[in-house]
Amino acid sequence: MKRTALLSLLIVFAVSTGFAQGTDNASGEKENKPVIEFEKKTYNYGEINYKGDGICRFKFENKGQEPLLLTKVRASCGCTTTSWPKEPINPSDTASIEVKYNTRIKGNFSKSIRVYSNAKNSPILLRIKGKVVTESTASKE
Repeated sequence: MKRTALLSLLIVFAVSTGFAQGTDNASGEKENKPVIEFEKKTYNYGEINYKGDGICRFKFENKGQEPLLLTKVRASCGCTTTSWPKEPINPSDTASIEVKYNTRIKGNFSKSIRVYSNAKNSPILLRIKGKVVTESTASKE
């Protein structure tokens, strides 16, 4: 008897919780949530000089109907640092994420950056790649 009553209570709770989410569509997401769209998701430095400028920017736009808030931007390793806007990005506004690769590490590299936000399509995966060379190597090729 107690088991049946408990099961009934759980079912009622689950059903009522589902109805409380009435502003959501069938997939469980709000229709007007922000959508983050990047101009490009991969940046190729090509050959970059040792101790050179390892900075690139990923420009994006909020294509949704609510303000976009970036909550976290994480690089795959410590050789890559990131900087991003902390304030909300309004619908149709653009902003950028700055990524800096440590060019004191010679050779080929391919790194990923994950962008977490309140957008429908979060997280987004960005990539940087290239080759750090000494100046003498770059001029020979």
